[in-house]
Amino acid sequence: MSAPVDTLVVPVYRNENAIDELVTAVGSISEAVPRRFEAVFVVDGSPDDSHAHLLDRLADAPFPSRIVEHARNFGSFAAIRTGMALARGEHIAVMAADLQEPPELIIEFLRRLDTQEVDIVAGERASRDDRGDLSSKLYWRLYRRFVVHDIPRDGVDVFACNSKVRDVVCSLEEVNTSLVAQLFWVGFRRELIPYDRRPRSGKSGWTFRRRVRYLSDSVFAFTDLPVRLLWIAGMLGLTLGATLAVAVIIGRLSGVIDVPGYSATVLVLIFFGSLNLVGLGIIGSYVWRAYETVKGRPGAIVRTITEYPQGGRNA
Repeated sequence: MSAPVDTLVVPVYRNENAIDELVTAVGSISEAVPRRFEAVFVVDGSPDDSHAHLLDRLADAPFPSRIVEHARNFGSFAAIRTGMALARGEHIAVMAADLQEPPELIIEFLRRLDTQEVDIVAGERASRDDRGDLSSKLYWRLYRRFVVHDIPRDGVDVFACNSKVRDVVCSLEEVNTSLVAQLFWVGFRRELIPYDRRPRSGKSGWTFRRRVRYLSDSVFAFTDLPVRLLWIAGMLGLTLGATLAVAVIIGRLSGVIDVPGYSATVLVLIFFGSLNLVGLGIIGSYVWRAYETVKGRPGAIVRTITEYPQGGRNA
């Protein structure tokens, strides 16, 4: 089989109840794409029966596909990166398995890339039926303010790029980072396409813990904000300490303070001790991320790859 032109990458985690609908949606995309097409499903250590359901459904699917199984759960970005690295297409699109993004959006992405006028196409939420909570809005507001200034206000959940962008992104040997931030960092010609997000199929895995982890990875990987904040806090602490020292000296010389105050001493020790701990934590975060990168461990480990090269309608 000659190499397909378009590849769709779908990370799968806890989506067993949506597999039938997912395969049907991917089939509709393959029928609308005028050139060769393949789908790469990356099962990221899912504890449910997503892998077994995909094996069953894709055996008769009307499009070429591969099922890539991670040895354990490495995270959504690791799954996307694995799929992108294995993609054979000139154009690579990424879609979530929860089907909140309409399949027509992927078709539009591939059409725009086919014009060769853009290198990266991303979806920008015009509205959403799942009514994102306040914490999500606050999260992306902070992300836009401190990490990636030109990212869409509700983040990026679906995108597509050409093989050149894919090669550049996959060559970045970073761990504990943000794939979306990397897409914006590498540059190239970008276009945002608005869409209406649909209700989620299944439960969201985008927990508060994952948001904090993702934000911290993005901050430490793409901005020196923590270091600058530490420097500002240090200068404020130095100013406060100097002011307090002057006040104590004046009080001592004027006789207002007979004995150095115990409470003032304790407060100063606590303040600067805490400041030192914060500074060590920030510096330690950078050192840990550098250490993880130096170790050279892969971002994910593939356990099995099952391939259906012809698809059900061509078998």
